Amino acid sequence: MSFRESDILITTAQELPGYKIVEVKGVVIGITVRSRGLGGNIAASFRSLIGGEIKEYVEMAEQARMQALERMIERAKALGANAVINVRFDSNELAQNMDEIIAYGTAVVATKSI
Repeated sequence: MSFRESDILITTAQELPGYKIVEVKGVVIGITVRSRGLGGNIAASFRSLIGGEIKEYVEMAEQARMQALERMIERAKALGANAVINVRFDSNELAQNMDEIIAYGTAVVATKSI
């Protein structure tokens, strides 16, 4: 899953250099909940014994963040925004093998500065 950056501007900053924010649409949130499956847990357990990066969890985390970001972007578009500023990620453990990943920011309408 991916998004085209030309569809909507995304930034962790409070401003968009070269743009003027002309309207604030509101807070937008994208959420996904992921479960670490038995196969991934077993493979990760073996890797943790020898140390190093646990690729199964890295891949799952990347996919979850992209899905949460995509959902946030879709909500911003539904509000008529063309940018999201102050974007952040958060995560919570819901159960032993279940994590909630959240992307959130402020949806705005921005115009190119002259």
